[in-house]
Amino acid sequence: MSTEAASEIVPSTIVVFAPRERVRTMIKNAFPRRRSRIILARTAADFSAAFRAELIDAALVDLSSGHEDTAAIAALSRDFPGSPFFGVAAMLGSDGPLVAQAASLDFADVLVDGVDDASARELVTRRGFSARFTAALRLPPEALALATDVQVRAWEYVVAHAGRRVQTDALAKHLGVTREHLSRTFAADGAPNLKRVIDLVRLLAAAELSKNPGYDIRDVATVLDFASSSHLSSTAQRVVGIKPASLARLRSVDLILRFTRGHGRSRN
Repeated sequence: MSTEAASEIVPSTIVVFAPRERVRTMIKNAFPRRRSRIILARTAADFSAAFRAELIDAALVDLSSGHEDTAAIAALSRDFPGSPFFGVAAMLGSDGPLVAQAASLDFADVLVDGVDDASARELVTRRGFSARFTAALRLPPEALALATDVQVRAWEYVVAHAGRRVQTDALAKHLGVTREHLSRTFAADGAPNLKRVIDLVRLLAAAELSKNPGYDIRDVATVLDFASSSHLSSTAQRVVGIKPASLARLRSVDLILRFTRGHGRSRN
């Protein structure tokens, strides 16, 4: 599944700080609602709160606004490195200090106001959390032994949600089969069953988010739509045999290996 196809299933969520009307208009035109969800933050507190309310794919910061919160918002990139930050600047002489700060904070890029408008969506979404997560896991890991057409297509759909909750009814409808048929054929010949694989992918995303200094386990549970941090904890122990506090130090390959050691089957 391409990044473009994945974005049609799950629109990118982008938090934006844009005091200038000119920049808000550019963003509205560059990120249509069908493909993107824009959260406009008015203050540093609003901007930070957005990361703890839902999964943010990328952040856009108007560096040329002159607003007193701009520097504090830019500094949040250190708390949430998993979601790339992009600056927007007119590139006037007065923008120099904040553009330099953006570079020192490892911003993914600085878009030039009036020059990069047409390419803004492509530049931002292709480097967002969901796009990178989908690309990294595009093919099912060999250890999972998912090789049939139904298994591969289901895996692609689940991965495209980048850890967000997936309803098996919606997945079955997407594949053009019944939920019962999907569950039965996905787990055929000793393969892990579908619900466990969905949970595994959610935990892979949770592990990536846990590596962000700005998140604690409760935040990760919230943005990935677990019922509670206790739900995330019980899922981690059931699916990969660890406590959620260990997620931040483990790689995806480590979690997949733990999953294959007797955690791949459950009741449908």
